[in-house]
Amino acid sequence: MTDTPDLLVLRKGTHGMPAEDYAAELQERLPDHDVQLARTPKEERELITHAPIVAGMEIDESLLSHAENLELFACAYAGTGHLPMDAFEERGIAVTNASGVHGPNIGEHVVGNLLVFARRLHEGWKRQQKREWRHFRSHELEGSTVTIVGLGAIGQSVVERLQGFGVDTIGVRYTPEKGGPTDEVVGFDRDEFHDALARTDYLVLACPLTETTRGLIGTDEIQTLPPESVLVNVARGAVVETDDLVNALRKNHLRGAALDVTDPEPLPEDHPLWNLGNCLVTPHCSGHTPEYYSRLADIVAENVGRLERGEELENRVV
Repeated sequence: MTDTPDLLVLRKGTHGMPAEDYAAELQERLPDHDVQLARTPKEERELITHAPIVAGMEIDESLLSHAENLELFACAYAGTGHLPMDAFEERGIAVTNASGVHGPNIGEHVVGNLLVFARRLHEGWKRQQKREWRHFRSHELEGSTVTIVGLGAIGQSVVERLQGFGVDTIGVRYTPEKGGPTDEVVGFDRDEFHDALARTDYLVLACPLTETTRGLIGTDEIQTLPPESVLVNVARGAVVETDDLVNALRKNHLRGAALDVTDPEPLPEDHPLWNLGNCLVTPHCSGHTPEYYSRLADIVAENVGRLERGEELENRVV
């Protein structure tokens, strides 16, 4: 191990996979580069000193202060709100994100939850645990209306995977005039958005957390949704007003909810969402597949070449 790697991978892994896998994926794509993994905090401080490119989940200002030659930090998350962005900007260091790597995995997670609620598979599971052979009636996804808030890589992936199910789709985005892959596209104008909610059977939240989307789904929105509708959140927990959602689920103002993200997160052991029979909770793991690192490594390897050629970086946020 030299003290001047071409690309340094920080030690923290993601999605249940070790950072070693990520480093190996990058080295495979960059055989002519020295890709190293920092396995301890000491190695991070030492190896980052001269590394021109660093890849990882997060980095704080303390570690960043050791970087003397850093040109690019390749964040392994799509969101970068946890990073010291001002410090990067002040030092002229480019930052890229993992936008696009979540499409197939989270898209499948969403469609899986839609089918669970449509076919009431969770009810079948409960009866199996009780060894109870008692029929129940389910629903059909065909003929329903699915509204997808956010038409980025995840939202588009959801729409693609819904093709063939015979559903109508409504997309919600900041610039509805751009259109989209859905049958209809609306904006965040309150009246327009509420009109879409009133026609929604399944509401999928796949948007970033912004000033516009924070608390987007509260009591008014839930009461506007038909009582047989289902909410699926793979965005951020704070897009939904948690107390309002709990109240609606308790009173059956919604058929159910599938939450891969919550507010607060992690969800406390004593939180009421755990015990609601019409709420399915997964621990922010909808993107946790082995293919995550492979797709991420493709982006980073491409950007290594672009950086060396002086070209515009893919997924650049700073």
